[in-house]
Amino acid sequence: MVALDQVDFTVQPGEVHALMGENGAGKSTLIKVMTGVYPADKGSIRLAGQEICPTSPSDATRLGISTVYQEVNLAPNLSVAENICLGREPKGWSGIRWREVRKRADQALARLSVSIDTGRALGSYSVAIQQMAAIARALDVQAKVLVLDEPTSSLDAAEVQQLFEAINRLKAEGMGIVFVTHFLDQVYAISDWMTILRNGRKVAEGATKDITRTDLVKHMIGREMSSDEAHPKAPESSALQSPPLLTAQSLNRKGAITNLDVSIGAGEVLGLAGLLGSGRSESVRLFFGCDRLDSGKLEVDGKGVHGWSSSDAIRAGFGYCPEDRKTSGIVPELSVRENIVLVLQSRRGWLRSIPRKRQADLAQRMVAQLNIATTDIEKPVQFLSGGNQQKALLARWLLTEPRLLLLDEPTRGIDVGAKQEIMNLVEDLRGKGMSFVFVSSELAEVVRTCRKVAVLRDRRMVETLTGSEITEERIMATIAEVSH
Repeated sequence: MVALDQVDFTVQPGEVHALMGENGAGKSTLIKVMTGVYPADKGSIRLAGQEICPTSPSDATRLGISTVYQEVNLAPNLSVAENICLGREPKGWSGIRWREVRKRADQALARLSVSIDTGRALGSYSVAIQQMAAIARALDVQAKVLVLDEPTSSLDAAEVQQLFEAINRLKAEGMGIVFVTHFLDQVYAISDWMTILRNGRKVAEGATKDITRTDLVKHMIGREMSSDEAHPKAPESSALQSPPLLTAQSLNRKGAITNLDVSIGAGEVLGLAGLLGSGRSESVRLFFGCDRLDSGKLEVDGKGVHGWSSSDAIRAGFGYCPEDRKTSGIVPELSVRENIVLVLQSRRGWLRSIPRKRQADLAQRMVAQLNIATTDIEKPVQFLSGGNQQKALLARWLLTEPRLLLLDEPTRGIDVGAKQEIMNLVEDLRGKGMSFVFVSSELAEVVRTCRKVAVLRDRRMVETLTGSEITEERIMATIAEVSH
């Protein structure tokens, strides 16, 4: 598999260059090649006209390419000044020259118009200031190119504006800045040029002002279609007229989602559509109680719930298949049988163990029902194909007979046949009254499966589509619309 295929990427001095693409597009790989984490199989890197071949991130930093990652990767227990100069402190005959350390730190932060006490512990400051300190550390080595990888993911609007002011100052100094983000509004607010990747290839580039939001979304998702393209719809169900099973009102969690309002009835499939980072997975985690709300209200069966947790969700009859099944879903070393009965056993409590024969019978039944391809239910689930691992995860929850199943990218990374089986299963269970929240980057799947779609952009719900409104073209247009 080729992670990057003939990608050309040029950053000019005094330019903010946005690097855009969905999961698996190749953004992270490109950055890692640029910064010496991965060697390129072929091709070359030139910095200020000279060919370079960084062998490590520290080597890339020495050459003039510095990266600031989404998660501030500094030492919160050390002072701001110590973090900025860490590993390259000026030294004299008596050791580190601390006065010079403070002076250098102050000078680096001054370039960002940040004035703070650099003698205080970094961890005592806000995430925004920590992010500025990370950028100042990059500036301390006279970087020519600054790579900002999702720098605004944990910042509020005022903090984003402060960061953008700092970026504009660095741009005016002639620094080239690579800006990676999933927030469309921010791309158009700060960048001069953009490169769009998909499946390891460059699919488009150009001046930001010349690329419309609609074209950007289409390039990222990889869909070109006419507005009148027809899609099959699931038939209406009388169950949709029943009272909501789950209602979310003005849900807020900083860095995750803002003012989310949705409701899910019995026998209903609610789709969450949007680009990566729009708040889809974060919303599902709130529904299942993996994360706590900052504010807002959740109701289950018309009754408000407080301190909502995953245990509460399971007791209410909810199930959850996470986006990353390998690290957050299956337990790789356990057998197919053990993975399938895991939640059922957990609900009973470990003092009331399900007899081994009963476990085997239940597992065999689900293997047959979902057509899970395995020669032995005692085989570790890690040795099954991706599609069969996904079906084993579904089997785990179906065994508990849930009322609401939260499916986050249930068809990602599996073959076409397994995708079809999972889609058919969702439709069959919906017809029997089970409810679903369905998240997929494949808009065709969302259109086919859902009778109601909440469209998310930049961590906000921007529109709810129903019935014949649900088309790929309409969803893409809604994602691309300018925020007001």
